[in-house]
Amino acid sequence: MKVKLLILGITLLLFSCGENSNLQNVYVKDIPELQGALNKAMPGDNIVMANGVWKDVPIIFFGKGTKEQPINLRAETPGKVFIEGESYLHLGGEHLIVDGLYFRNGYSPKNSIIRYMISEDSIAFNCRVTNTVIEDFTKPNRLTNDRWVEFYGKHNQLDHSYLSGKSNDGETVRVFFTGNEHINNHHQIVNNYFGPRPRKGGPRAETIRIGDSKTRVSPSFTNVSDNYFEACNGEVEIISDKTNFNTFKNNIFYKCEGSLVLRHGSYATVDGNIFIGGDESDFYGGIRIVNTGHWITNNYFYKIKGEQFRSPLAIMNGIPMTPLNRYLQVSDVVVAYNTWIDCKSPWQIGVGQNLESADVLPPSEIRSAPPIRTIVANNIIYNTQIDETPVINHSTMEGILFKNNIIDNASEDYSEYDVLHNGAIKMNKINEWLYAPADSENKIMEDVYTGYDFAKINHDIFGASRTEKNSIGAINQTATAEKFKIDKKKYGPKWFSTEKINVEPKILTASSAVGQLAEKISEASSGDIIELSDALYTLPSSLKIDKEITLRSKDYKNRTKLIFTGVQDSVAFKMKPKGNLRLESLILNGEQGKHAFAPLKENMASAYNLSVENCVIENFGYVLKAYKGSFADTINFKKTIIINCQNGIELAAEDKGDYNAEMVSVDQCIFENIQSNIINFYRGGYDESTIGGSLSITNSTFMDSGKNEKNGILIKTRGIINVTIKNNTFKNNPVELVALLWGEKNNHHLNNTLINSGKIKVEEQQKLKILY
Repeated sequence: MKVKLLILGITLLLFSCGENSNLQNVYVKDIPELQGALNKAMPGDNIVMANGVWKDVPIIFFGKGTKEQPINLRAETPGKVFIEGESYLHLGGEHLIVDGLYFRNGYSPKNSIIRYMISEDSIAFNCRVTNTVIEDFTKPNRLTNDRWVEFYGKHNQLDHSYLSGKSNDGETVRVFFTGNEHINNHHQIVNNYFGPRPRKGGPRAETIRIGDSKTRVSPSFTNVSDNYFEACNGEVEIISDKTNFNTFKNNIFYKCEGSLVLRHGSYATVDGNIFIGGDESDFYGGIRIVNTGHWITNNYFYKIKGEQFRSPLAIMNGIPMTPLNRYLQVSDVVVAYNTWIDCKSPWQIGVGQNLESADVLPPSEIRSAPPIRTIVANNIIYNTQIDETPVINHSTMEGILFKNNIIDNASEDYSEYDVLHNGAIKMNKINEWLYAPADSENKIMEDVYTGYDFAKINHDIFGASRTEKNSIGAINQTATAEKFKIDKKKYGPKWFSTEKINVEPKILTASSAVGQLAEKISEASSGDIIELSDALYTLPSSLKIDKEITLRSKDYKNRTKLIFTGVQDSVAFKMKPKGNLRLESLILNGEQGKHAFAPLKENMASAYNLSVENCVIENFGYVLKAYKGSFADTINFKKTIIINCQNGIELAAEDKGDYNAEMVSVDQCIFENIQSNIINFYRGGYDESTIGGSLSITNSTFMDSGKNEKNGILIKTRGIINVTIKNNTFKNNPVELVALLWGEKNNHHLNNTLINSGKIKVEEQQKLKILY
């Protein structure tokens, strides 16, 4: 018997070796070897890319593996295979796995970096990209559209990867539907870390987009779960869902200036997500609901303060007989067992209602259809400070059934609309953002509404069962909540650290010797401070700013003077991508036809920032001149005198819903004898995804300016959404209007003194070009 078993074992071993004798572990060191290995790959093969920098590498990965024996392309050491230059990865075939690559220092020459399709005849199915990083691998031109990851085919997966820094036009990840082979796709986008996506200054900057308006009736079944989104601020939509039957579960949105938006899709499951905001921004968003059949359950919102389209919960109005690309009426939606903590006006119903705009918009744009056949039940609103308007009704709520929702409004009763029950809720503060109801008996918490199919909501946000004991809100058991901690290691590659090392800035000194200031700027590390020790500096050419730099007078009481003597149409401070310049206590002197500050005329891949405080800027052609394709995240002028310049701050180079700066502020400044474009901030085109920019002008004086303004407006803000003009003095400015504000939007003026300077006019409705 033993002999028979031994013979059988040897036979099986020999058979096994013969079956796998063609499997290879292929180590490749350059592009020809890589492509050769890919061309020959068989099921079960492992192609190993050598550690090091791979530059200008097009990876065309086609193969037909099997579920049991996929074809693998992996890094020798995860994170040490750097894909740089003009490079990309396109996959086609079946059962392929890519593991451990790091895309940096470059961009794709194609419309995508990673694409699950090589051609229409070579689509990817059951393929996976994992353990991979794409960091700042962005197009040189901000207005060039591409996607970093494009999904096609079916059953493909992106997991445990890190994507951060996309600053150009287009989504970070997009799922495409171009035929039957792409619908019912069941793609998996899971356990990824979506790092900061900077503000873009316009639409078309979602982090994830599933489909488009033409796919609003298509089934997808894409799963977006267990991902971490940090500072995804590209636009108002972090995720834009435009197909059906998708799942968004257990994601964390940390200080993201946008929302999870059910834009065209229906029958979405949105469960167990955490939205963490704070006091730093009024643009943090939550969930926006459009269309039909969604279940919004077990979600938790902390200090989400966005308004309208970025509301913590925005239930929109639709358009009767809507075109495909507009807004379908909300119907048959369930919003149950959710919790809002210290959010600003957390429930906003009928968002987008715009009957007042009927005179400036076509009928196909009028959002007059309120939500119908919708249930809002078993939810908690809890405030540590009183919120005067926890519910805002923009339209009508007659089509919504409100059942057993509780509010604890810092112990002050709230009764408007009769949609919330007042009740004292004892909360345990578990950490800086997480509050859970104490486990003490509270009858009002146990009075749960049971609607049709509510039994399927059988767990809370942290997985605790609702079957035996159930309570209102996202958290059913405090003990389970107390064990919860955000573990960032669950998201993205284990080998990649998202922690940023804070380095103390160095203080350098530059004398007035020719070229020394430029040399010090070049030598400095990002964040360093350069002090100017002499009284007078001559700048014969532009100073290039491509990092975070502070320039300041060493003696604050005696401001250093910089005289710019560059050629005509040149710029004293040339702002490059990621340039961040702060000037303190300086005098900057120029000549007509020259600019004090300007970005590059092209290839502004990333935003710049500019801060000027306690300075004097005089005699320039432009104080700041923006060019098409450039974008400033933040521009601040404070306690600064701007005098005798042909033009002031010119931010009017864009159209199509884009604009050239996000946050612009002028405080305690003096503008004197500026001939035109004192402040010209412009956004062209009507697009509701563009909730910006923002302009604040406070405590400042404008005098003897605007004599060459052709349209007779001193401060031009056409199309800008957020404008505040407050506590300023306008004196002897020969214009018809100080400003023409858009009353329907967030444009305000208050306590301004106008002396021989025309008036501030508010135009409630402005007719703009529709972009779609």
